[in-house]
Amino acid sequence: MFDFFKTKKWAVWAYLGSAVILTSLWLSVQIDVQINHWFGGFYDMIQKALGTPNAITASEYWGSLASFGKLAALWIVLGLATSFLTAHFLFRWRASMVEWYHSVYDKARTIEGAAQRVQEDTIKFSRIMESLGTALIESVMVLVEFFPLLVGLSIGIPILWFGDWEYGLIAGALIWAVGGTILMIVLAWILRLVGIEYDLQKKEAAYRKILVVAEDDGSIRPKSLEELFDGVRKIHYKSYLRYLYFNIGRLAYLQANVLAGYIFLAPAIIAGVMTLGVMQQILRAFGRVEGSLQYLFKAWPTIIELASVYKRLREFEAKIKEMK
Repeated sequence: MFDFFKTKKWAVWAYLGSAVILTSLWLSVQIDVQINHWFGGFYDMIQKALGTPNAITASEYWGSLASFGKLAALWIVLGLATSFLTAHFLFRWRASMVEWYHSVYDKARTIEGAAQRVQEDTIKFSRIMESLGTALIESVMVLVEFFPLLVGLSIGIPILWFGDWEYGLIAGALIWAVGGTILMIVLAWILRLVGIEYDLQKKEAAYRKILVVAEDDGSIRPKSLEELFDGVRKIHYKSYLRYLYFNIGRLAYLQANVLAGYIFLAPAIIAGVMTLGVMQQILRAFGRVEGSLQYLFKAWPTIIELASVYKRLREFEAKIKEMK
């Protein structure tokens, strides 16, 4: 599965491609930091304009919006470039996997679900990694850039439970994000979501295989097909119920998450010790740090699916190697 990074044939895409994608992500984060600075100045200008008539000029207002437009345009271009390069990078990763499967397919085809592993699971692996991999890297970069920014903005600002401690907002974001992540991990473990996803794919593979066989074998009766589909039906119903319980906790937390920044800033807002621009900068920086810390939480359903795909592909490769 990871021969993509080990063979000379794919070295350019594996390493140069990774470097270009990482650089593009880093530049996007730098622009995001600049946008955060823009929010502070813009909302301070709005506060000034609303507090004192004619305190700002039309050129100042439109000039500020134009500055945002330039930053946003750069961010969009980099985002599109990153997405395009990542898609090509991961298709080549998939191609390296499929190339090896093809070389051993004379033996591999006897393994149950071989066609699904080679075609469907490699597609799923590359598509999930496309969204999951870049999001993880970007989350780390955002933490590196916004962590000191949030600390600097928090100096002299009273934070709920932490007072004037300069790391109060960081601690609050960490407690909130880690608490939510632990909640999701515990729920997923109790509900056996990875196991359910794995069992579901196995049932679907068995049903698909007998349908293919039935095309050429007239001895397979409708009753046999119905029995297999009954197993598919039951595992899907079980999956729906388990994910219902999981999403109750997940969605409740995400809704409460909207107010987290305002809750921690309550003493400062009530005391009126900061401007509207500073509050917007802090809230946005807090949201970016918290969002990065919540990466596992927000991506948990996708991580479960990836873990299931990875488990199936590893088992498939292990069976192939046992046959050699």
